[in-house]
Formats: sequence, structure tokens, C-alpha cells
Amino acid sequence: MIKRFAVVASLLTLVVPFAEVQAQDNWPNKPVRIIVNAAAGSGSDASGRIFSERLTKAFGQPFILDFKPGANGIVGTEAAAKSPNDGYTLLYTYTAAHVVNPALYPKLTYDPLKDFTPIAQVGSGGNLLVVAPTLPANNLSEFIAYVKSKPADELSYGSWGSGSGGHLSMEALKQQTGLQIKHIPYKSSPASLTDLMGGVLDSAFAPVAISLPLVQAGKLKAIAVSGPYRVPQLPDVKTMSEQGVNFDVAAYYAFVAPTGTPKSIIDRLNKAINEVLSAPDTAEKLTNLGFSKLPVKTPEEFDATIKSDFQIWGDIVRKGNIKVD
Repeated sequence: MIKRFAVVASLLTLVVPFAEVQAQDNWPNKPVRIIVNAAAGSGSDASGRIFSERLTKAFGQPFILDFKPGANGIVGTEAAAKSPNDGYTLLYTYTAAHVVNPALYPKLTYDPLKDFTPIAQVGSGGNLLVVAPTLPANNLSEFIAYVKSKPADELSYGSWGSGSGGHLSMEALKQQTGLQIKHIPYKSSPASLTDLMGGVLDSAFAPVAISLPLVQAGKLKAIAVSGPYRVPQLPDVKTMSEQGVNFDVAAYYAFVAPTGTPKSIIDRLNKAINEVLSAPDTAEKLTNLGFSKLPVKTPEEFDATIKSDFQIWGDIVRKGNIKVD
């Protein structure tokens, strides 16, 4: 009798792994939910829809965007962290939410590095430092000199919120140059740019997709790009690093999955997402959304990027003693 139970137990240990492998091979056999930790109508929405449509076609199952905005991306990220790791729940996130929030919110209920597995990086770019056309500065050194010529905190800049990429990009500039310029947080980039054009603000770091049309229309003047690459549509506007300020960390969107999601599924998704990035029609759409480059990375390469950025952004937050309400 004991031997019979031992044989049955041995058979079960063989059957369970086989069933798991078979389930992975059949993935996906039902709709896949993509949690988006930003609001409908945001940049996450515009770019995320491109991938949901293409992934639906590639895998023959619906890839459905599920918007869960709130608390600088924490609401959606937390929901994804608590989801099953069977490949049917993914998270579409962005740089600030994934690698900046842990430094801003030390009591998070999840750990982005431990609770998620990177799948693929979507795009690489930066934010534009823009000013009113009448401001007497045409490059970063002239902007720095102009701000320093004024009393401390007389001038102001806007961003789309405390802890946002726009806020921390200027903080990096301040930390390296000693600028004293007041931060005015807004609920959205369009709101800050409206006030910039109206003379309420003196400058702003803003996403390329939103600020580029205003620069092209002559309503704003671009001083610098915060990321590692120039904006293709503004080839004469240099990056901050090119202008002597060492700051070339990129902003991006990202697909990640709850830790423990089968590696075979991660790899299949990475391959499919990178094919979308390489397709000429989708590449053009993503470039128009503000991406300067569309790097194709393996999950392991993207994991290294996340860990590096985690340290860089965290250092900026800690050095600036930045707090959020």
C-alpha cells in the first residue's frame, strides 16, 4: 500500500508540471487584461491603444485596457501587483509611477522591483524645457544666467504635479547649477502650459507630445530636452547633457507583469511588443506621441534599465528632500 501511494505521488509530480507547461503553450486562450495606471485620454491611453490593438491581432485574443488612475499611478500598480501571475493580467505603466514613486512614497504596499517582472520598454524620450517667446534666453546657459540674474524664487516653473517627470527634471537642473526657481505643481501639463502662455509662469518642463505643437506654432520657445536624444521634429534643440548639464535619463512607458508570470509568456510578449515597435506604421504613430527613439530590448536588458533609473531618480528625490502631499 505504501509503495502504491509513492507511485501515485510520483506520477502527480510529473502530471502537475506537464499541465502547467501545457497551459503556457495554450496561452492566451481568453482575453488578457492590461491595467493602465493612468486616466483615459492620457499619453498612456494614446500609446496603450496602439499596443492593445496590435497584440489582439497577433495573439487572436482581446487585449483589453483597464484604466485604474489615481495617486500618481499607485492605484493601478497596486491592483496589478495583487493580480494572478498567470499571464492574463499585465500592467502598462510609466517611468514616474514605476521607478520614482518608491522614493516619494516610502510606505507603498508593493515593491516595483520585487513584485513585477519587466516585459518590454516602450519608447525612450524626454521632456521639453519651454519658455515664453519673449523670455531673453535661447539655450540652457542663457536660461540659467537669466534665472540667476533675478532674486531667489522670483521666477517660477510649472509641471504636471509634485514628483512628476517635469518636476524632477527641473530639480536635477537645480541641483547641478544652483538655480533658485519656484515650483508650481498643476494637475495636468496643458494647464501649466496655458498659464505659461498667459504669463503666470516663466517656464515649464512638459511632455513633447503636448508642448511640441505649441513650439511649432511659435507660442512657446524650446530651450532644452531632458532626455538622451534630441526631438526629431526639433533637431536644433539640444539635450541638457549636450548643453553641459549631466542629465540624460529617459522617460518611457513599460509593460510589466506580476512576478512569477511564466518566462515563456514574458518572452512571447516581449517579441510581439518589439515587433510593434519595429513596424513602420506604428513607429511613426509612437514618434508623433513624443518618443525620440524606440529601443528594442530583451526583458533582461529592460530590467537593467529599470534598476539603473530606480537609483538615478531616487537620488534626485533624496538629494532634493522632495516630499509629496
